[in-house]
Amino acid sequence: MSGTELADLFSRVAPVLVFFVAITVVAEIADGAGVFDVAGHWTSRAGRHRVLLLWLLFVLLAVVCTVFLSLDTTAVLLTPVGLAIAAQLGISPLPFAMTTLWLANTASLLLPVSNLSNLLSLHHFDELGVGHAGYVRLAAAPALAAVVGTLIVLWVFNRKDLRGRYEPDAPPEPHDPVMLRIAGGVCLAVGPLFALGLSPAWVSSVAAVVLVVTLGVRDRRSLSRLSVPWQMALGVAVLFVVIDVALRHGLQPVLESLAGSGTAPADLARVAGSGALTANVANNLPAYIALESVASDAPQRLMALLIGVNVAPLVTPWASLATLLWAQRCRARGLSVKPWTLAVQGLVCALVAAGLSVAALALAG
Repeated sequence: MSGTELADLFSRVAPVLVFFVAITVVAEIADGAGVFDVAGHWTSRAGRHRVLLLWLLFVLLAVVCTVFLSLDTTAVLLTPVGLAIAAQLGISPLPFAMTTLWLANTASLLLPVSNLSNLLSLHHFDELGVGHAGYVRLAAAPALAAVVGTLIVLWVFNRKDLRGRYEPDAPPEPHDPVMLRIAGGVCLAVGPLFALGLSPAWVSSVAAVVLVVTLGVRDRRSLSRLSVPWQMALGVAVLFVVIDVALRHGLQPVLESLAGSGTAPADLARVAGSGALTANVANNLPAYIALESVASDAPQRLMALLIGVNVAPLVTPWASLATLLWAQRCRARGLSVKPWTLAVQGLVCALVAAGLSVAALALAG
């Protein structure tokens, strides 16, 4: 790889990695400040002692968190919130666990910041004359269809646990009110700024700086406990280089035969299927990086690829980073779901959600 090629790759990757690190810091500080705990408390009170209504409100919380703060935030922070709510109210934790797992993936299509693969695709959409606003318009119908499909499958598999009522409301934990207000305000502000099309790297960086400074003033000792994913960011950077080299040395023709060409409904389904298969065999991020070169000749094909790598990596436990993070949080809370159950139910959800999403994309085009 020449110096020029490496510089071009760096210019693409750097903003994505900056966003990933910064939004993780924002999410960590917001969690420590109690933003998600309070959100869970409000959700349990708004549920009016009906399990189904509580679950639907939690669904809304998971979708909003995924769309505006990324799928990894939902997997890391909302999973323990949902399990804690279920434990406090004496109801089954499984619907809440599966909601965070599936919606973390299937709801990560609407905005560029919802998933790292979306951010990576932006320069291709720019080159195709679509841009940020055009991306959101193109993703709107498929994103809605993916969420609706997910809810249908969640209801089918968990309908018995979603009946009935609960008695107590989940109590909120005590928090620093100043830190809580500032962190909550920052989380509320970044969403609209992302949606307006401002640079995700800049918005998330400013948000992270504001919260780090505030945390340093309010509780300096907590700064030393702040987890910054430097190693993960480095691993992603190395992954980019490896796949770029592979594409330049024979991988491209193989992928072209896999993904096909054209924008007819069957062609879009083939692109999405290629992304889904590759993501579940390897991981959704390398799947996108490898396949974007053979799917970036038309906006519809690129969106179909995003459907495959965002919505469908639900079958294997390594298909997305969000799934690995979710499993870690579940184990920490004492919840274990059998791998075979996850695979079978995940396959059903992937087929329904991704299938409806591709159909919506084809109809919108």
